[in-house]
Amino acid sequence: MMSPKQISDDRGSSHFRNTPFQIIHLIGNFFRIWSVYSMYRYLNQTGAPVVFFLFCCLVPSSIIFLILQKPWKGRALSNQQIVPSLINGVITALYFILWGKGLKSCGPLRAILSEYSGAVLGVLSGVLYGRRGHVWKKVGGLIAMLVALFFLSQGWATSSLSPFSTKDSTETKEEEVQTEQALGMMGMMIPVFAGILSALRRVIARRVSLKNQQKKRLHAITITSATCFLFPVAMWDLIIGSSSGKTSELPFSAWAFLSTIVFGIILIFYVDNIAEERLHMVFSSPRHLMVAGACIIVMELAYEMDFSLPGFIVCCLVLGFGIFEATSLERSKKDSSLKSEDPSNGILGNNDFDTSPILPI
Repeated sequence: MMSPKQISDDRGSSHFRNTPFQIIHLIGNFFRIWSVYSMYRYLNQTGAPVVFFLFCCLVPSSIIFLILQKPWKGRALSNQQIVPSLINGVITALYFILWGKGLKSCGPLRAILSEYSGAVLGVLSGVLYGRRGHVWKKVGGLIAMLVALFFLSQGWATSSLSPFSTKDSTETKEEEVQTEQALGMMGMMIPVFAGILSALRRVIARRVSLKNQQKKRLHAITITSATCFLFPVAMWDLIIGSSSGKTSELPFSAWAFLSTIVFGIILIFYVDNIAEERLHMVFSSPRHLMVAGACIIVMELAYEMDFSLPGFIVCCLVLGFGIFEATSLERSKKDSSLKSEDPSNGILGNNDFDTSPILPI
């Protein structure tokens, strides 16, 4: 039997060993969020078709994934793995469409935070298949997440509408207020659905493969499949954009394209994979939200956006509390669950992996 001192020493050494992975996770998410802001500015300034831009980024990304992972080599993949990965490509393509549209209409802050609404899947899993004793805790977490999204839709994170900041009565501010008020909860639905689809594709990827190497090979198939399914939509988006006269020519921005490809699609996959395998941290978790929130603050200030720090912190706290309550069970058994549970079992929870049955896919 280990003494308390030995246990604390093991935890301290484990935390020290995980420090490099935590740094990698922080840097990777910072560059990913930076790519989102550069993409948003490029789309707003040029008026380029959103879906066509994402398709142009997915084409080289899929080629790079295929070159790196070589899914045709090594142990043959079964049809039970390939077919769901192809279907997952359809979901991924739909996710990119909704996420790109939501980014352009709602802005990067709302689009990024709405991705964490994918934790709703964890709530539904617990309510429909979990233990009755934890149903109300999950429902309460869901209500908190909805409240946070409502605050975001009302512009609490913007300096022009936040109740924590003074508003100037200039015409510019009045125009911003009208635009923000017109957004509402319905305007938030596009990035929210994109967040749910993002969580769903992660669930399918974890369920199809329990081995890390197979997961990477199947991800290359998924991204390639998503690129193929996105092609007709991108062409239609380009034709509609050209016929409407919005873009007479397609301007090119090396940083917008390269940052989206390298940081927004390729690097973030490996970073999130390291976070799951080494840090036991899945995407929809309070710790992941905390890292993203810090990066968003830096980007909002750097890009001089309409930003309210107190309002943003309130929205993040409420959203993080909702995720924490909705996606974690039996916190007293945290240590044992981390040792016994596979990261694929904590679909959308934090490091306190959910031991309830999982929403079947």
